[in-house]
Amino acid sequence: MDTAPVSGDSAAQEPPRKPLSERDLQLLAFERQWWRHAGAKEHAIRETFGFSATRYYQLLGDLIDRPEAMEHDPMLVKRLRRLRASRQKERAARRLGMRP
Repeated sequence: MDTAPVSGDSAAQEPPRKPLSERDLQLLAFERQWWRHAGAKEHAIRETFGFSATRYYQLLGDLIDRPEAMEHDPMLVKRLRRLRASRQKERAARRLGMRP
């Protein structure tokens, strides 16, 4: 007789979520701001977080894919996801020669 517990639906369950860190919350709050000049934002990223704009956008991209971020600020996360998708489509179109 097998005494192993039957997992049932537990295999289909999501892994436990970890709450957003203080840095995650700061990234989202920072991204809510509007910037008139691109250079000003890059400078503020380095001053505020101490890392490059490239690293900032890597972390932000990972963050907006997390369900916890969506729960925290759905409007912001949806807007950022739309912008990312739009940029990805534009890059793909340029690579395929669909745009000048």
